[in-house]
Amino acid sequence: MSKIEDTIRRRAEWNARFGLSNVNDLNNAIRAGRAGDIIRTTEALQEKQLAAIAEEIASRPETKVVLLAGPSSSGKTSTANRLYIQLMTCLKRPVALSMDNWFVNREDTPLDENGEKDYESVYAMDLDQFNRDLIDLIEGREIKLPTYNFHSGRREYHGQKLHLEADNLLIIEGIHALNPLLTERIPAENKYLVYASALTALQLQEGVRISTSDNRLIRRLCRDYSTRGCSAESTLMRWPSVRRGEEKWIFPFQENAYAVFNTAMVYELAALHPKARQVLSEVQPDSPTYPEAQRLLKFLSYFVPLSDNEIPRNSLLREFIGGSVFDVG
Repeated sequence: MSKIEDTIRRRAEWNARFGLSNVNDLNNAIRAGRAGDIIRTTEALQEKQLAAIAEEIASRPETKVVLLAGPSSSGKTSTANRLYIQLMTCLKRPVALSMDNWFVNREDTPLDENGEKDYESVYAMDLDQFNRDLIDLIEGREIKLPTYNFHSGRREYHGQKLHLEADNLLIIEGIHALNPLLTERIPAENKYLVYASALTALQLQEGVRISTSDNRLIRRLCRDYSTRGCSAESTLMRWPSVRRGEEKWIFPFQENAYAVFNTAMVYELAALHPKARQVLSEVQPDSPTYPEAQRLLKFLSYFVPLSDNEIPRNSLLREFIGGSVFDVG
């Protein structure tokens, strides 16, 4: 059994123990006034899992770099922020680095099969410089930290430097974090690989599990609309390209992870329901994305809407509905 399949199996068992195997179970629980307990228990489960990952990392003194990957809207940013805090409780001093700062200059970006710049490719990264900088940090040398200027499309240096102390750990989050090419010159014992994804175990009906992709798409629709000013139409238009990039650059490497963190929450589609319906209802009948919007609206209609009042501000779900203490967007 793969790590992904095992993670989904264990979550399905957890759901069943709490009487929440399918959407009907969830709806009945919400109607019965159990929403608060479900939210708090689900959040506690996630925190427990993150704490276990942090303790495992901290128990490996040779680990210097934590690499976190996951597909679109898997909650990578919130996961990295919460893992950062858990590592601090293990008496580590994490340092978060953005993988984006090692992009090649825009004119050097590889082209895809259509002749367009492929910003999703691992070769859009300056792999040589990235590996050299990580090796220098692991071996105790100081490096100059780059910054990628998205306006000019060039990597720049502004005098920032970094040197790792004995209790420092690098946390690097990005879509290529599990790709062996990204850190091919970094010794395996110095790396800890984490895969984060919304591995939905809730069933729509008996024997029919909710699509993980649909779960993430609804998250993204809410986030893009609220924090990035993107209409549902624009998000739906981009989604097929996003999915192609995941199939090529993320999913082939997910089994490389040392730990799989399931970011799915049994109550989340009920909580996303009000915002997602609002966003999707704006898609007009003459839009090419109208059939997909209608499909998702029908899917959401199976869920009893849930207020977000009881969702804590450090919840991963806040990355998509707003109000996060981490101010992610």
